[in-house]
Amino acid sequence: MDRFVTASRKRKRHVGGELDQASHSKKSREAPEEELEEDYGEEEEDMLLKEFSQPIPWRKIEAEGLDCDYCLLFKTDEANELFNALERELEYFTGDQAKVQVFGKSYSVPRKQATYGDEGLMYSFSGVHLLARTWTPTLENIRDTVTKATGHTFNFVLVNRYKDGLDHMGEHRDDERELDPSCPIASVSLGAARDFVFRHRNSRGGAGRGGPPPVKLELAHGSLLLMNAPTNTNWYHSLPVRKKSQMPRINLTFRRILKKLK
Repeated sequence: MDRFVTASRKRKRHVGGELDQASHSKKSREAPEEELEEDYGEEEEDMLLKEFSQPIPWRKIEAEGLDCDYCLLFKTDEANELFNALERELEYFTGDQAKVQVFGKSYSVPRKQATYGDEGLMYSFSGVHLLARTWTPTLENIRDTVTKATGHTFNFVLVNRYKDGLDHMGEHRDDERELDPSCPIASVSLGAARDFVFRHRNSRGGAGRGGPPPVKLELAHGSLLLMNAPTNTNWYHSLPVRKKSQMPRINLTFRRILKKLK
C-alpha cells in the first residue's frame, strides 16, 4: 500500500531547536553557493553559514497530483513540552459544535475538536461553523515555528485530539472555499504516532475506478506535514482506526483563511 517518491531537502535551524526567520521562498533557500558569494560579504556569509549549521531534513512525498513535504520539526523533549502545554491550555467544543452533518443527519465527531486563530475568523465544514478562539501562547509558538520553517504565514488552526487509536477521522479533502489556495496546509503531530492515508478521488468507492494506489505514511511525534497544491484537489486523506494505539494524539492543521470571504 505504501508508495513514496522521496527526496531530501534542508531548511535552516538555530542551535537549541528554535527555527530561523524565513526570509525567502523554498527555491531561494536552495540558491547555489556561487550566488551567495556574490550577494554577501565575508562577515555576512559567515553568519549565513552559521544559520545553516543545523538544517531541517525534508522528505518529498509525491504521486500523481500529490505534493507533500515531511520533516521532524521538534525534538522529542520539545514535542513533549508542547503536548503537555496544549493539554493545559486548549478548550474543546461540546454539544452541537462537536457534531457534523452528513447527508442531513447529525453525528458526533469521533475525536475532540477546537479552533483558534485571528479575531473574527470562522471555518465551516460538514454543516458546522466554528468561530476561532484567541491564540494561546503555545499555539502561537508552534505557528511561528512552522512559519519560520516554511516561509508561509497562517491565521487559523484546527485542533483534533484523539484519546487513543479508536478515535479517528474519515476520508475528506480540505478544499473549503474560504481557504487560501496559494497556501499549503501545515499539519503538526504531537503524541502517539498514527497512520495517515491518502486516497485518490478516482480510487474511492467499492471497486474504485482505476486511480493510483493509496499513499500511507506514519506521522511521528513532533512531525510536520505540508500538503501543497494540488493535493487537496485530487486526494482525500484520513486517519484510520488503529486499535493497538493506546496513547493520545494532538494534531494541529494550520491554515490561511481568506478574510474577505463570508
